[in-house]
Amino acid sequence: MQTEYFSWWSDRLQKEMALKVYGTSGNPMLVFPTSSGRFYDFEDRGMVDSVSGFIDAGKVVLYAIDSLDQESWDHPDKSPAEKAGRHEDYDRYVVCEVVPFINQRSPESGTIITTGASMGAFHAVNFLLRHPDCFNGTIALSGIYNARYFLNNYPGDDLNVYYNSPVEYLPNLADEWYIEKYRRSDIFICVGQGPWEDPMIHDSLRLRETFQHKQIPAVVDLWGKDVNHDWYWWLKQFPYFLNLLLERRNSKS
Repeated sequence: MQTEYFSWWSDRLQKEMALKVYGTSGNPMLVFPTSSGRFYDFEDRGMVDSVSGFIDAGKVVLYAIDSLDQESWDHPDKSPAEKAGRHEDYDRYVVCEVVPFINQRSPESGTIITTGASMGAFHAVNFLLRHPDCFNGTIALSGIYNARYFLNNYPGDDLNVYYNSPVEYLPNLADEWYIEKYRRSDIFICVGQGPWEDPMIHDSLRLRETFQHKQIPAVVDLWGKDVNHDWYWWLKQFPYFLNLLLERRNSKS
């Protein structure tokens, strides 16, 4: 498997940001790490190896990036508005720096899939829903999809909080430009029903209800009561859903 490491100074974030690329051809996948994680966590936890067959066969290329959660949602002292505002900086970094980088390098640009587990799943879904012009697929594992969860259930009306809470903004979204792009996207959301998954089950079911109401053909899959919030299960889920996503894409072509 060919790998490449990249790092550059982001003027938008005012810091150096790193990423690593796995593979050379196929559907590009943007990998978000777990809470406050680094670009190498997906590899270190075995997630890259779990889909190495897809990478070696030229079906996917993984682009694993750094998080900024430690300066936004996970920061211990910032106000909710400051946390959400810093995430907006990260949003601009991803859309204006990482996406063009991927599109320039990928032979299948314009078809970026997002993926991640736990906090990474939150980012994967949120970025797809906010930017369906950049992304058209996601594999999200064990995610929270309400930014207020990271803010001690902050009750305020800060718009940056609202627009980073899919369970809030998606039910109210009526713009057909977005809805039609979602309908053409390949959306796979999975959560277990074992220990430490209760908030994730709640949000996943809320999303499933909204997708169904809006006739968006998303897959929201609940695994068994033995399936907990852990890498052991994500290692099984990731290749399983990647295979389903690629089969769906092949059936469309």
